Amino acid sequence: MTGAERIAAFAAQTFVEGVPEEVLDAAHMHLLDALGVGIASSTVADNADWAGAAPAGSASLLSGGTAEAGAAAMINGALIHALEYDDTHIGSVVHGSAVAAPVALAVAQLAGASGCDLIRAYIVAWEVAIRIGLAAPGAFQAHGFQVTSVGGAIGAAAAAAQVLGLDAARAVSAIGIAGGQASGTLAFLADGAMSKALNPGWAARTGIDAVRLARAGMTGPASVLDSAFGVMNTFAGGGKMLGPQLATLGQEWLIPQAAFKLYPCCHYIHPFLEAIESLMCKGVTAQNFTSLNAFVPPPAAPLVCEPWARRQTPVSGYDGKWGLAYCMALMLVDGRVDVASFDTTPRAEVIEVARKMTWTPMRDHGFPERFAARIELETGQGRISAEVTQVRGAPDRPVETADVRDKFAANAGLRYSPEEVAELALEILEIGSAADTGRLSNLLCA
Repeated sequence: MTGAERIAAFAAQTFVEGVPEEVLDAAHMHLLDALGVGIASSTVADNADWAGAAPAGSASLLSGGTAEAGAAAMINGALIHALEYDDTHIGSVVHGSAVAAPVALAVAQLAGASGCDLIRAYIVAWEVAIRIGLAAPGAFQAHGFQVTSVGGAIGAAAAAAQVLGLDAARAVSAIGIAGGQASGTLAFLADGAMSKALNPGWAARTGIDAVRLARAGMTGPASVLDSAFGVMNTFAGGGKMLGPQLATLGQEWLIPQAAFKLYPCCHYIHPFLEAIESLMCKGVTAQNFTSLNAFVPPPAAPLVCEPWARRQTPVSGYDGKWGLAYCMALMLVDGRVDVASFDTTPRAEVIEVARKMTWTPMRDHGFPERFAARIELETGQGRISAEVTQVRGAPDRPVETADVRDKFAANAGLRYSPEEVAELALEILEIGSAADTGRLSNLLCA
C-alpha cells in the first residue's frame, strides 16, 4: 500500500467510524481558535482587501460575505495564518488549522454536508499533515519549504475527497494530484513579504481543486509520497519514517497535542517572550539593562535570527513577527505583544532596545520536540538570566480551556458584538452535532 493509499483509507475509515471523544473535543477547541484568529486578521488594514481577489460564490469568508469555495478556502487560510497567531503541532512544525479549517468549512458548504462531516474533515486534514511533517522533522524547512503547505495540500485533498464523495481510487488520485502541485517556500524571509500567509490557504485550495479534477476523471500518482520524484524525496530529501508515521493513522491521534499560540508572532519566539516576562516580574525594564544575549536552537535561527540586523530592525510590522530581538524589545517596551503590536511601522524606541541584543546557538535544545529559550541580561546590578524549557501551550504545558475561549472572544470581538461572539462560539463548539453548516455560515457571513 502506498502512502497515498494509506492516507485515503484512513480518511474513509474516519468518516465511517468517527473519532474518540477526546479527539473531537480537542478539534472543536482548535477550530474555535482558528476561526477567531482569521476573523481578527480580517480586521487588519493590510489584509482587509484580500477577499477582493476571490470570485463570487456561496462559501463563507472570515472577513464577511462569500466567495467561490476554492477561493474562499485560499483567502480564509491566508487570513488564519497571516497574524502568526494560529496553532502549531510542535514536533512536526505544522500549522494545521490554517489548512484544515478553511478546507473543511468550504467543502462542507459546497457539498451541503453536516457539521459532523465538517469536523471530521478538519481532523483528517490535521492528522495527515502532522504525519508528513513527523516523517522528516525539520527537513522541509532545511530545504526551504514550509511543511504546512506541502503536507497540508495532501491532507486537504484527503479530507475534501471524503466530503465530496469520491471513491477509493479517485481519492488516491486526488491526493496524487495535490501532492504533485504542492509547494510553499520560505522565500518571504528575504524581504519580509506577506506571501507566507498564502501558503496554507493555497494548500487548502489545492486540495479542493485536486478533488474536483479527480472527480472529473484526472488521475494522480498513487506513489506521490514515496517515489524517487515524490514529495518526501523532492521536498525533504528523503522520508524513511513516512511508513511508520502513516501506520499509526486512526490508532494514535495527534491533534490533541497541537499547541495554542498566545502571541501573534513566530512560534519559535514565544518561549523567549515568556522568559522576558519572567524577568520583568523581577524588575527588569527596557531602561535598566545594558545588554541581552539570547541562546537560540540552531534550527530555529534562520527564521528568527538571520540576518540579525533585520531581526533587530524589521522592514515592516509584518516582518517584525520573525524578529526575535524586535519581539523581545516590544515586550520590554510595551509590556505586551499582541495583534496591535505589528500594525504599525517598526518604532524607533523598540529598535533602540533591540539593538542592545545578541544571540548565541543553544546546545541541548531538543528542537523541534521542544521550543526552548534561555536569555542572559547584564544590568547595573549584575547578570540575570531566565530559561524556558518548553513553550506554554504545548501538550506538556497546556493552556486552560478558558484561555482559548478568552483568546477567541478577544479576536472575534474585533468584528462582532459580545452577544454575537458568544453565539458564534457556541455554534463552533457544537458544530460536530449540527445537521448542516447553515447557521455557522450565516453567523460568519454577517
